[in-house]
Amino acid sequence: MDPSHIQDITIHGAVVTVSTSRTEDEDRSGAVIRHLLSGAGISVVHYVLVPDEISVIREAVLDALGHANLVIVNGGTGLTHDDCTIEAVAPLLEKKMDGFGELFRLKSYEEIGTRALLSRAIGGVTGGKAVFCIPGSTGAVTLATSTLIIPEIRHILTHASR
Repeated sequence: MDPSHIQDITIHGAVVTVSTSRTEDEDRSGAVIRHLLSGAGISVVHYVLVPDEISVIREAVLDALGHANLVIVNGGTGLTHDDCTIEAVAPLLEKKMDGFGELFRLKSYEEIGTRALLSRAIGGVTGGKAVFCIPGSTGAVTLATSTLIIPEIRHILTHASR
């Protein structure tokens, strides 16, 4: 990749954990994301844990976008009756990055086999900012954050802000 077309953008991260069963103290996945971002030199300026409710998730993401140019939502992306993260966030995205979900599922398949079919992970941009919705397991957040999001976030934000 030609680094000359990637801007030196300051990245501010936000983490939104979606869970009705966890507390902030029990949110290992949110902690993993914050640790990985911080380790990559990305300041985490906002964190919140919200229940699986479309309006609450949507409000939390909009609030996070007011603080950060990278928002990672974890949890609520599966197929159970209460999984509604995708329904809450997808309408907020101006452009979707289909490749993010495709690559995440491919990499997940390499680790967990055909269970990767159950993931509805998505990524996209809105208002020049990046939003990713990923499963809430620690393995999934580690995979998505360390191998896909962190390596490409400056490139994504460079294009999203043009």
